[in-house]
Amino acid sequence: MLLNCDLGESFGAWQMGLDSHAMQVIDLANIACGFHAGDPDVMAQTLTLAKKHNVQIGAHPSYPDKQGFGRRSMKLSHDELVNCLHYQIAALDGMAQVHGLSISYVKPHGALYNDMMADNGILETVMQAVSSYAKPLKLMLLATNEQTAHLAMAEKYNLPLLFEAFADRLYTNEGRLTPRTEPNAVHNKPALMAQVEQLLTQGTVTTGSGSTLALRADTLCVHGDNEASIALVKEIKQLIDKEMLK
Repeated sequence: MLLNCDLGESFGAWQMGLDSHAMQVIDLANIACGFHAGDPDVMAQTLTLAKKHNVQIGAHPSYPDKQGFGRRSMKLSHDELVNCLHYQIAALDGMAQVHGLSISYVKPHGALYNDMMADNGILETVMQAVSSYAKPLKLMLLATNEQTAHLAMAEKYNLPLLFEAFADRLYTNEGRLTPRTEPNAVHNKPALMAQVEQLLTQGTVTTGSGSTLALRADTLCVHGDNEASIALVKEIKQLIDKEMLK
């Protein structure tokens, strides 16, 4: 299972995350495109790190909401959202080409990600935007119990999907992430590591109600916010490597 991480989210003098440390242990870097975080210098620095560590890169676009870090929903028309995504993807794609790199996928950020997982109309617009970009790209989205329907929707646009799971979040019976406002929504370390092992060995998670939910996940989302997060990612990577050797 590949590890993906949201990176390039610093801006000017404000530093977010330990990108140089995270890049050493992940497989996929979701790089901010400037609408919720990131700037040209940060983008260039993040691409340089990805090239150094041979990490695949993807665009991490959001609603145009830098002040809210992309965490606030916005009502955009179909064309507005398509153009908003093309603009951001093209920015990272162009910068990547300067560095001799090529983006391979798109993972929406924050409120846009949550909105597309809750509203099939928004999801289809995102799929149309990614599939109509100037080069073939994959779309990363949450692995839920609706994977079959999502695959069918993507097939209409000849769009490959990457399904992701979360190591640190409690799942609902539908495969959604339990809202952070609810108790135990974010796992402590023992529960997190147990969930990762369950995903690797059984392809399932245990939901908040105690049910077992099958998830077909291609990648696992991890975080590089601080030294404790980096240490945890390293442990997850070791667990994945151990399972691959069996």
